[in-house]
Amino acid sequence: MRKTVTIVFCDVVGSTPLGERIDAETYRRVISRYFLEMSHVLERHGGTVEKFIGDAVMAVFGIPTLHEDDALRAVRAAAELREALARLNEELRREYDVELGVRIGVNTGEVVAGDPAGGQAFVTGEAVNVAQRLESTGSPGEILIGGATERLVRDAVLVEPVDSLTLKGRAAPVKAWRLLGVIAGAPAFARRLDAPMVGRETDLSELRDAFAEVALTKTCRLAAIVGPAGIGKSRLANELLASVRDHATVLVGRCLPYGEGITYWPLRDIVRKAAGDLTRERIEALLEGEDDAGRIAERVAGAVGISDSVGMREETMWAIRRLLERLARERPVILGLDDLQWAEPTFLDLIEYLVGWSREAPILIVCLTRPELLDRHPGWLSSKPGSTEIRLEPLSQPDAQTLLELLRGDAEVSPAMLERITRAAEGNPLFVEQMLAMMIEDGTPAADLAIPPSIHALLAARLDRLELMQRAVIERAA
Repeated sequence: MRKTVTIVFCDVVGSTPLGERIDAETYRRVISRYFLEMSHVLERHGGTVEKFIGDAVMAVFGIPTLHEDDALRAVRAAAELREALARLNEELRREYDVELGVRIGVNTGEVVAGDPAGGQAFVTGEAVNVAQRLESTGSPGEILIGGATERLVRDAVLVEPVDSLTLKGRAAPVKAWRLLGVIAGAPAFARRLDAPMVGRETDLSELRDAFAEVALTKTCRLAAIVGPAGIGKSRLANELLASVRDHATVLVGRCLPYGEGITYWPLRDIVRKAAGDLTRERIEALLEGEDDAGRIAERVAGAVGISDSVGMREETMWAIRRLLERLARERPVILGLDDLQWAEPTFLDLIEYLVGWSREAPILIVCLTRPELLDRHPGWLSSKPGSTEIRLEPLSQPDAQTLLELLRGDAEVSPAMLERITRAAEGNPLFVEQMLAMMIEDGTPAADLAIPPSIHALLAARLDRLELMQRAVIERAA
């Protein structure tokens, strides 16, 4: 099976001299701890550790399951590998008077995935070879990422270009970047929000009406913006928030697709914005004059991970409700929750609890989600009295053309290219945006317009989640 994946190759620098300097048993203990630490980091970010090659670790992101952010997961894991090694080296210096250095290469590309149970290689292909070559070219402590990876993560990382590399076995030079850092919480590619919103006026009006109703009746209501990736959920929500920001307290959080301790993760940004800082003292200050202020603050602090005090689920939900009710007494609250399709079941229960039990509190909970959430929980939204569901459809062709004209600005784009992008994007604003950006950056002729890597990752991840029969139909159609 062919798949586009991201490979991380991490190798110890100077392992041979180290093995000569210390006895074999000590060397084995040191390398075993290195393998254990590196594997733990890679697997926590969703990588599959394929094999240990001598003292090198190779992991694949995208097998067994593809994710749209596999490249970003891999780069985050690579950055964390350096941090984990620094902590491990403190222990190794103390216990054995040794330390390890590593080089890391990260590359994205198509591979052939085999079946290890049948004695086949896990993944093979040029992308694997380039990842290993990038690693071997780097200096100790460096992370080098390939061109395809850089395109997929460029808005979430700090990088600097290195001279094109001439790699063994490659006729053409390979572009590479040195990873300097990863921006916490940043998406792999940023959306352009500078152009006027197009084609969503009716949807925006419905959201404004929901907010007006909440403010008038002092109730808690749910509004869900539902649609596939790139359809414009964030753009519509931002337009609502901008229009009511002077009349409401706006608090926004985002669900994460993976990680440890992420059940209440969206609350971290929400509480930080409300309190000004993520400390128990600042949370309690928000509750000044409130009965049980200390108890509420302690439970909220435990939920957002700044306190070891973890209460019962019911107590945590009660505390979060009381905090939001307190904020809503001063002026209406809009609670924006992005990427709700990744939410843990407990967090969905919290939203249901807030809608059902909040009293005398004007709170509008605006949830942004892909349809998968309602596929998994068919009655979740319909069971909330007074809830608003906005299903975003693709833009009409005239609206897509208008958006394209607004986004291109002063860039020279031929009519043939405009027409090609409009037809290929099929009304998805993200697709319009990414295709235009690729054409402008690369100077791609209209006849050669291809699917940008970001869109390819989105579509591949959706296909990979299909059931076997559905996949079989699509594969035959393709």
